[in-house]
Amino acid sequence: MQPAPLYPDFKPLGLEDREQITLYFRSNPPVTSELTFTNLFMWRHHYHFRWCLSADTLLFVGRTSDKLFFGLPPIGEGDLSPAFHQLFDYLGAHVQSPEIRRVPEFLAQSYAGTTTYEVIPDPANSDYVYRTESLINLRGRKYHRKRNHINQFRNSYSYRYQPLGRDLIEACLDLEEQWCRLRSCVENPALLNEEVALREALLHFDTLDCLGGVILVDNKVVAFSLGEELNPDTAVIHLEKANPEFTGSYAVINQEFCQNAWSGFTYINREQDLGESGLRQAKLSYYPDHMSNKVILRAR
Repeated sequence: MQPAPLYPDFKPLGLEDREQITLYFRSNPPVTSELTFTNLFMWRHHYHFRWCLSADTLLFVGRTSDKLFFGLPPIGEGDLSPAFHQLFDYLGAHVQSPEIRRVPEFLAQSYAGTTTYEVIPDPANSDYVYRTESLINLRGRKYHRKRNHINQFRNSYSYRYQPLGRDLIEACLDLEEQWCRLRSCVENPALLNEEVALREALLHFDTLDCLGGVILVDNKVVAFSLGEELNPDTAVIHLEKANPEFTGSYAVINQEFCQNAWSGFTYINREQDLGESGLRQAKLSYYPDHMSNKVILRAR
């Protein structure tokens, strides 16, 4: 293991950093979907994530497509106030109004002094969190439509669920390519960025701390999903894709993946809606147990 970079010498995030960064997340289990090595790694090209240590606290900075620098909440034990101040000092050398984004609401309430930081709600990036039991069993009238979609799929196709392994990675990549052709990803920067992130996760699946699952019909992958442990109570689903020509395939991979991979967890975090109305409706249709709210801290 190479020596960790020390503040203020931030290092570009790479696969070689997985072990060191994961140790910090395991010692300080996160509640928001961004704070896993897998998520940071798969989005590293888009956000240009860099990291370092400061007094045994993990710090991350990133950059948006318009070259706006930002930070992510510090990861460590005890009083994080010095780490917040250091992060704002570093960001303040690059931007006029430095921000730390994707901050858990409860953490912001602890460290945001009214004279120092402005707290800005960020509902588009708040995570939808569900009871695992609800996603598996789909009990009650509110899940009637979901059960119908699953039954329609099961009545139409002879399928099987299988854990994702190296032998199925290429088939998943082919399905993603097909999905992107249907959705014209090349004309949509957000979808194109998602495709890059998805490919990074799949191509490095053997090295990342993830589990995956697929739905096969006639030995052909028609849906797949990938996730990992977020904290001892919660698993997070990083990606999910299905062939829209197979009606009900999204509902089936959701239920099967939760049942086969995550039944030992109380909650499933299915990430944010990014402010997109269609994605919001899809996530609300599974009736979240609660939201993991996030805010932006901006230096006054």
